[in-house]
Amino acid sequence: MDGRRVLVDRRLPRGTQRDELALASHMPVLAPSAELARWFRSRPAMWVTFRRRYLAGLEEPAMLDALLELEELAQGSRRITLLTAAKDPEHSHAAVLRDLLSGVRKPPASTGPQRAVAAGRQRARRQR
Repeated sequence: MDGRRVLVDRRLPRGTQRDELALASHMPVLAPSAELARWFRSRPAMWVTFRRRYLAGLEEPAMLDALLELEELAQGSRRITLLTAAKDPEHSHAAVLRDLLSGVRKPPASTGPQRAVAAGRQRARRQR
């Protein structure tokens, strides 16, 4: 069982009916703006930047209200499933929302292997 199911996209996924999804709620206001979504689709490697911009957008009053409603749904259920039609759900607004609900507030500080190499060089310089 996947608990309460909440769709966080603007529209239903193509070819599906609302009753097929067994939704507890549909929160289209939590979807990223069309502009941000378009920008991220053309730059999927810019995940950290997308995440930062999306989090900034969540500060708008309508999005804050929807986020509070989502938190209330999550608290009233043992499990909540965020539904999205994103091709890569781990790199989507649904993943950001999941992290917020589970207490992760900031995007990761590291940008991957390049950041680790740079940090290693800095440590080596300090030891000289």
